[in-house]
Amino acid sequence: MWRAVEGSSTTEQRGPSAVTIGSFDGVHRGHQAVLAATRAASGGLPVVAVTFDPHPMAVLAPEREPRRLTTIERRVALLHEHGADEVRVLAFDREMAAWSPEEFVERTLVDALSASTVAVGENFRFGSRASGTCDVLRRLGAEHDFTVTALSLAGDETPFSSSLVRSYVADGELAAAAQVLGRPHEVSGIVSRGDQRGRELGFPTANVPVDESYAVPPDGVYAGRVVTGSESLPAAISVGTNPTFEGVVGRRVESYVIDHGHDLALYDQHVRVELVKRLRGMVAFGSVESLVAQMHRDVRDARTVLG
Repeated sequence: MWRAVEGSSTTEQRGPSAVTIGSFDGVHRGHQAVLAATRAASGGLPVVAVTFDPHPMAVLAPEREPRRLTTIERRVALLHEHGADEVRVLAFDREMAAWSPEEFVERTLVDALSASTVAVGENFRFGSRASGTCDVLRRLGAEHDFTVTALSLAGDETPFSSSLVRSYVADGELAAAAQVLGRPHEVSGIVSRGDQRGRELGFPTANVPVDESYAVPPDGVYAGRVVTGSESLPAAISVGTNPTFEGVVGRRVESYVIDHGHDLALYDQHVRVELVKRLRGMVAFGSVESLVAQMHRDVRDARTVLG
């Protein structure tokens, strides 16, 4: 039932807990509000966040699976960062999808987690065919002796949601996405060896192949940061295929770390690339000289944006 993910728990729960459940993709400010409310209602009990992997739509209707905002490992880390003492990852499959609301509650909240209080967003659905509503959860809570708090969706003018973040990212509106997330949107992966063309041009880059199952902004050049370990380094970032040169296969995120590009050894390291602002669209240049001149302008503009 529980999937082992770095930072998550699969061990037997000891004693009662305060539980919150959701997909939590992106762990945006709405999710953060739910975590805070769970903590406030916990009465000092450990706060357990329960999430799903894969996303239920990946099992029930793969063609409608949304683009992911974070890896599951990053989601677990963010849930801890925003108030969860423990994170549990449900290995969602067709067998679990067929559980009735009663079976879901008994197997997860009661038997596995000894829930004393449960907090969810008011749009939370669970059980076979999403037949479990907050009213059903309250009824089952009364039967199994746990309280239920259903929270209205937090937001400024529009309720915060993962779908809203995906929409902003798809449009390249990264400041708006960051407003919902409470931090810059990011992509992550292992730095691979590219064609070394950036180094030849005087702009060595850390190349991360684009996983198209994740939310990635439109092709273009961005100001952002490369996060590796405890370091957050300013960067000018290209997203796309580099149309000036032929033979580039597949989209990738290429980050030139400002003032450090020549002395960093990032190959085979896992990095997070934070995307702060779109500087321009992708352009095919008529000459290498014009491309290099524009790259100098991109670095200058990125430096200005990042302060």
